[in-house]
Amino acid sequence: MSTIRRDVKRKPWLGWMLFLLTVAVVIIIGMFMTNIMERRTEAQFLDQKKIEITSMEPRNEVWGINYPRQYNSYMKTADTTFHSKYNGAWKQDMLETFPDLVILWAGYGFAKDYRQGRGHVYAVEDIYNTLRTGAPIDKESGPMPATCWTCKSPDVPRLMVEKGATEFYSGKWAKWGGEVVNAIGCADCHDEKTMNLQITRPALIEAFERQGKDINDASHNEMRSLVCAQCHVEYYFNKKKPAEGVPYLTFPWDNGTSVEQVEEYYDNIEFKDWTHALSKAPMLKAQHPGYEIFQTGIHAKRGVSCADCHMPYNSEGGVKFTDHHIQSPLNNLANACQVCHREDSDELMANVTDHYDRVLDNRGKLEHLLVKLHLEAEYAWKLGATEEQMKDILMDIRHAQWRWDYAAASHGGAFHAPVETLRIIGTGIEIAQEGRIKLTKLFHELGFDGEVPMPDVSTKELAQQYIGLDMEKLNADKNNFKGTLLVEWLKAAEEREAKMPQYDQSNASEAVKASLQN
Repeated sequence: MSTIRRDVKRKPWLGWMLFLLTVAVVIIIGMFMTNIMERRTEAQFLDQKKIEITSMEPRNEVWGINYPRQYNSYMKTADTTFHSKYNGAWKQDMLETFPDLVILWAGYGFAKDYRQGRGHVYAVEDIYNTLRTGAPIDKESGPMPATCWTCKSPDVPRLMVEKGATEFYSGKWAKWGGEVVNAIGCADCHDEKTMNLQITRPALIEAFERQGKDINDASHNEMRSLVCAQCHVEYYFNKKKPAEGVPYLTFPWDNGTSVEQVEEYYDNIEFKDWTHALSKAPMLKAQHPGYEIFQTGIHAKRGVSCADCHMPYNSEGGVKFTDHHIQSPLNNLANACQVCHREDSDELMANVTDHYDRVLDNRGKLEHLLVKLHLEAEYAWKLGATEEQMKDILMDIRHAQWRWDYAAASHGGAFHAPVETLRIIGTGIEIAQEGRIKLTKLFHELGFDGEVPMPDVSTKELAQQYIGLDMEKLNADKNNFKGTLLVEWLKAAEEREAKMPQYDQSNASEAVKASLQN
């Protein structure tokens, strides 16, 4: 200190410099602390609830009054402009892109209509429009059970609480037409009192229980994936238990979640989703085992959750919040990927598309093999093959297509777990080839040694015509449904919700408008 004093006495300007530097540091620290206090105050003000949300409130816009940033970002799932190399948010007709699927699903609803899923905000609208739900004329008609509503709306947990899960699953899809109108949203994943993540669909809880696990023991990070696993999983409709005749939504995880373990589960109970219209094989339709495949990949093994990439954190002003614009991470690389990965955007994008290129190339080979298998099996029946002769061949078709579907229906599996996805496809190709060898031997036994004539099924239209679908009538019936019964549903829902608590939603509405304009 004495040295500094001597220096200052000799050089008075040095003292002024130290003084000004100290003042500058104090000012900067003061500004920094003031900013922190302002942001904390802002965050506290924004976290103040404007209304009391009631239990099982299904209307997302009501939640948006208390949580405008989350609701604002959620409404961006209405944006369908993003289009990556293979997928995206656009409304892609998958049967038009991959006509082989029509043959693979002959006799099943997906052969009529299968479009790439859009954002969550369209969940209810899209199920109205798909040909798979048919054209019911009343509550008792239509091809699909009420269970098909399960993952589409926060009205579902509301109804399950009011009616019970078994009653909800009972009857036809049209039964709840006037009740299920709000798209996937807040109440599907959050407790309205604490905003903690919660499981609202019984199938996941019941699957854990059958494995001897309690889902309440899951950590917060695990819950950031499990709320997605309520729906983005493989499931089937169990019509034997717990209630005879009721298509009770069940996860087939009792033996494990690998493609072989789930297949073993289905084979042991002799379950089939449908009998193939051409080959007569007892088929399995994979739903969307995204969670099961994801669990085998490197990100899951490193503790990354679904929300980390598909709902990354965002900040606005001094407020950090989870971005509820649930979407492909490829449309948000900075927040979804580059928080951990330091590569540039082009390299990250190339890494993803390279995985997809490899997987889809091999998946396409399996698709073509399966088409030939179904058509060759159909020809074997025409030649007089017996059920005993066809038994093993049909099981090969069942198991090979199950593997194709498990890989295809997992959607992001080509990136989530490319090694496992390629393994699954590889075993599917092997089983399909074995089935074709058996068919060749059978043709010889039946006295046929020529080449099986293959119909032209190279387009969606030709394939649907070959399997006997009257698409003109299906579309006309759907349009009639939308102009009659659907109108009644929406009117009934509007009248019912008018009796629910009403709130001033102008703030939330303005936030949404601003978001869409941006």
